Amino acid sequence: MRIVTLLPSATEIVYALGLEPVGTSHECDYPPEAAAKPAANRSRVDAEASSAAIDSQVLEAEDGEGVYDIDLDTLDRLDPDLVVSQGICDVCAVDSVLVREAVDELDLDCEVLTTDPHSLGDVFADIRRIGNATDTQEQADELVADLEARVEAVARTAEDAMERPRVAVLDWTDPVMTAGHWVPEMVDLAGGSFGLAESGDTSRPRKWNAIREYDPEVLVVAPCGFDLDQTAENLADLTDREDWDDLTAVREGRAYALDGHQFMNRPGPRLVDSLEHLAGIVHPDLFDSPPTEAARPLRTLRGEPTVEP
Repeated sequence: MRIVTLLPSATEIVYALGLEPVGTSHECDYPPEAAAKPAANRSRVDAEASSAAIDSQVLEAEDGEGVYDIDLDTLDRLDPDLVVSQGICDVCAVDSVLVREAVDELDLDCEVLTTDPHSLGDVFADIRRIGNATDTQEQADELVADLEARVEAVARTAEDAMERPRVAVLDWTDPVMTAGHWVPEMVDLAGGSFGLAESGDTSRPRKWNAIREYDPEVLVVAPCGFDLDQTAENLADLTDREDWDDLTAVREGRAYALDGHQFMNRPGPRLVDSLEHLAGIVHPDLFDSPPTEAARPLRTLRGEPTVEP
């Protein structure tokens, strides 16, 4: 079967099922061999710009031709039997409406499968849907069973926590945005309290005063699409704000950067890796600390000595 995956999470799911897409998106880079596949779409936004500039470009693109453009020539040449797209976020990846229009314009004989997850359960259901569409139902069931067992292990261990600290997860820094969808659920599973959104809520901008009043005891900065280096480059978006150093999480050395490009924001199999990393941040007494390539204390990104929580 010739499969084109137009978002990183779908690419990761397809590879995890033992398959290999013939084409991917411009952002697909895991597993590493995915980056060598032909990209069937393009972004109109400069991903290397500052967080404020990217936000401005996105707003301008949304008022114009959209954030993404499908490479019709490449998609036609790939001649897919299945195209996996998404409907959760116009900013995250090309949406299913544009995909269906492209398929119709090219008169391709293929199925378009749209993912739209808002919870871990939705992600696992998408794995099974892709398994059904690719005749890999058995592999999908085995993968989901393994992922569910790991989630249950985290939740079971978190039950021993003596406290449930207030946690804030930010998926953008200028403007400040609090993470939604599956993140509140993950914080709860990891033994924290996420008072800024309910499970399934969309990510949305927040006034800085709302963050100050919430005063998180644990702060996780995971901008969508930013690795740790790019997060460090944009950290002044937060650290220059009023009363930043007075936040409990900052004062007590419990503010972290988590690679938002690879983790937290990709609703695929590695969302469970993200949960395990998050648990290590929220309850370092109960869980292993995340690897430094995945997460680091913000103080280290600022060149300051770390403070033991």
